[in-house]
Amino acid sequence: MEAVINLITFPGSVVLLLFAYLLGSIPFGYLIVKFASGSDIRETGSGGTGATNVTRKAGKAAGIMTLVLDALKGVAAVAVVGAIDPALAPWAGLLAVIGHCFPVWLGFKAGKGVATGLGVFAMLVPFAVLAAALIFFLIVWRTRYVSLGSITAALIVPVVAMLLHVLVHPIPGFMGLFVALCLSSAVIVFKHGENIRRLRTGTENKFGATP
Repeated sequence: MEAVINLITFPGSVVLLLFAYLLGSIPFGYLIVKFASGSDIRETGSGGTGATNVTRKAGKAAGIMTLVLDALKGVAAVAVVGAIDPALAPWAGLLAVIGHCFPVWLGFKAGKGVATGLGVFAMLVPFAVLAAALIFFLIVWRTRYVSLGSITAALIVPVVAMLLHVLVHPIPGFMGLFVALCLSSAVIVFKHGENIRRLRTGTENKFGATP
């Protein structure tokens, strides 16, 4: 393995990160709805290709399948790139999230990165994800706003990672990891811009409600 890692040069790193982006850009939600009904998920509800919008269009089974596959994109990007060059793993995760949110196949407009981010964060900082998941479920339970839970959870992950690093046990290569986590969270929050505006005006859709 060391011999393989030593062969990784700058061009090789670019190839690995491009791989992570392309993997993240596979539009599973779009493909599932297209296969199931022949329709374009981008013309439904929020226009996103993520699990929430797929559920509205094609049902819970399709939504769960989309959630799992989108999360696995993040897991695979970090796992594959990390096995070759561990230092690139956080950046591969970031590129997978960017790929999901801005896929070349769909005109750089798709989902909001929550499920793919979940897979990335679970691979990089699993204990932080547990804390974020708890916050997510509490917020959704109390408010029924999935978007608010998703935004808060994304913001919580780098904060909890920092606390773990400082208070519990130093994390090797933490600065690069922390920056990549912050950027990934920022992309997810940015993609929720419309949700944030609707939350502020009280017009955001609640979980279980008809959009």
